[in-house]
Amino acid sequence: MAKKVAKVGIKKEKGCLYFVDKKGDISCAKMARGSAKGGSPKKVAKVGIKKAPGFLYFIDKSGDISCAAMVRGGKKKKSSRKTKKRK
Repeated sequence: MAKKVAKVGIKKEKGCLYFVDKKGDISCAKMARGSAKGGSPKKVAKVGIKKAPGFLYFIDKSGDISCAAMVRGGKKKKSSRKTKKRK
Protein backbone atom coordinates (compact mmCIF):
# COMPACT_ATOMS: atom_id res chain seq x y z
CA MET A 1 0.00 0.00 0.00
CA ALA A 2 1.31 3.44 -0.91
CA LYS A 3 1.63 6.29 1.57
CA LYS A 4 1.72 10.03 0.87
CA VAL A 5 5.12 11.62 1.34
CA ALA A 6 4.44 15.23 0.30
CA LYS A 7 1.30 17.18 -0.64
CA VAL A 8 1.96 19.11 -3.83
CA GLY A 9 -1.28 19.00 -5.83
CA ILE A 10 0.11 19.56 -9.34
CA LYS A 11 -2.20 19.49 -12.35
CA LYS A 12 -1.09 17.02 -15.02
CA GLU A 13 -1.18 17.81 -18.73
CA LYS A 14 -1.90 15.18 -21.38
CA GLY A 15 1.12 13.92 -23.29
CA CYS A 16 3.56 14.61 -20.45
CA LEU A 17 5.31 12.15 -18.15
CA TYR A 18 5.60 13.32 -14.54
CA PHE A 19 8.18 11.74 -12.22
CA VAL A 20 10.23 12.32 -9.07
CA ASP A 21 13.80 13.13 -10.13
CA LYS A 22 17.08 12.31 -8.32
CA LYS A 23 16.97 15.48 -6.24
CA GLY A 24 13.45 14.68 -4.95
CA ASP A 25 11.65 17.29 -7.05
CA ILE A 26 8.82 16.79 -9.57
CA SER A 27 9.86 16.93 -13.22
CA CYS A 28 7.89 16.70 -16.45
CA ALA A 29 9.00 15.46 -19.87
CA LYS A 30 7.02 15.52 -23.11
CA MET A 31 6.37 11.95 -24.30
CA ALA A 32 7.35 10.83 -27.81
CA ARG A 33 4.37 10.35 -30.13
CA GLY A 34 4.84 8.60 -33.48
CA SER A 35 7.74 10.15 -35.37
CA ALA A 36 7.81 13.19 -33.05
CA LYS A 37 10.64 13.16 -30.50
CA GLY A 38 10.13 13.56 -26.78
CA GLY A 39 11.29 16.58 -24.83
CA SER A 40 13.91 17.11 -22.15
CA PRO A 41 12.70 17.14 -18.53
CA LYS A 42 11.69 20.42 -16.88
CA LYS A 43 11.20 21.01 -13.14
CA VAL A 44 7.55 21.53 -12.24
CA ALA A 45 7.76 21.77 -8.43
CA LYS A 46 10.65 21.95 -5.96
CA VAL A 47 9.95 19.56 -3.09
CA GLY A 48 13.35 18.12 -2.15
CA ILE A 49 12.25 14.87 -0.50
CA LYS A 50 14.85 12.39 0.73
CA LYS A 51 14.47 9.03 -1.03
CA ALA A 52 14.86 5.83 1.00
CA PRO A 53 16.37 2.78 -0.73
CA GLY A 54 13.92 0.00 -1.66
CA PHE A 55 10.97 2.35 -2.23
CA LEU A 56 9.31 3.52 -5.45
CA TYR A 57 8.36 7.21 -5.52
CA PHE A 58 5.62 8.36 -7.90
CA ILE A 59 3.03 11.08 -8.55
CA ASP A 60 -0.44 9.85 -7.56
CA LYS A 61 -3.82 10.80 -9.07
CA SER A 62 -4.23 13.85 -6.83
CA GLY A 63 -0.81 15.21 -7.90
CA ASP A 64 1.02 14.44 -4.65
CA ILE A 65 4.20 12.40 -4.11
CA SER A 66 3.58 8.89 -2.77
CA CYS A 67 5.89 5.96 -2.10
CA ALA A 68 5.45 2.19 -2.01
CA ALA A 69 7.83 -0.62 -1.11
CA MET A 70 9.37 -2.20 -4.21
CA VAL A 71 8.61 -5.84 -4.85
CA ARG A 72 11.83 -7.67 -5.55
CA GLY A 73 11.16 -10.53 -7.95
CA GLY A 74 13.50 -12.95 -9.61
CA LYS A 75 14.33 -16.60 -9.23
CA LYS A 76 14.18 -17.79 -5.64
CA LYS A 77 17.19 -19.65 -4.30
CA LYS A 78 16.60 -23.32 -3.68
CA SER A 79 17.28 -24.57 -0.20
CA SER A 80 20.52 -26.51 -0.21
CA ARG A 81 19.61 -30.19 -0.06
CA LYS A 82 22.08 -32.73 1.19
CA THR A 83 22.74 -35.50 -1.30
CA LYS A 84 22.80 -39.03 -0.02
CA LYS A 85 25.87 -41.10 -0.74
CA ARG A 86 25.18 -44.21 -2.79
CA LYS A 87 26.82 -47.46 -1.82
